[in-house]
Amino acid sequence: MVMAEGTAVLRRNRPGTKAQDFYNWPDESFEEMDSTLAVQQYIQQNIRADCSNIDKILEPPEGQDEGVWKYEHLRQFCLELNGLAVKLQCPAIDYTRHTLDGAACLLNSNKYFPSRVSIKESSVAKLGSVCRRIYRIFSHAYFHHRQIFDEYEDNLIVPILEEEVQNSVSGESEA
Repeated sequence: MVMAEGTAVLRRNRPGTKAQDFYNWPDESFEEMDSTLAVQQYIQQNIRADCSNIDKILEPPEGQDEGVWKYEHLRQFCLELNGLAVKLQCPAIDYTRHTLDGAACLLNSNKYFPSRVSIKESSVAKLGSVCRRIYRIFSHAYFHHRQIFDEYEDNLIVPILEEEVQNSVSGESEA
């Protein structure tokens, strides 16, 4: 998608856009992003550029509010996880769906997060609770559904477990 000099770039994937054309626009520096969604756009742009460069993805731009930065990362994490929860007849899966739906609702709540530019300290405190609940989901999956957990993690761009930990655990189970 080449734009004429001075023409604004439309950063939108229209319905029917082919996979290879998704996000096919030039990157912007954080300073050039003038939207209230700039932090989310910046995080997603860094993920698309090189999803294995965790340091770059997690490094906030100069002067960025730490609470907003954590909030947007947690929103992105829940956004991606919410697409993975599949309804089954299982209390644990109900808890998972309820937790992810609740996290998405909280993180999109205008009451607790009226602005995506600055976040009140009382709202930042809620992020720890969301992280703790999501950790419980992963903990349950790891200890009670290890084969499914390992299959899922094998397909992740950024693994949940460090490779050394995974190798030592799988080496112990084979012995």
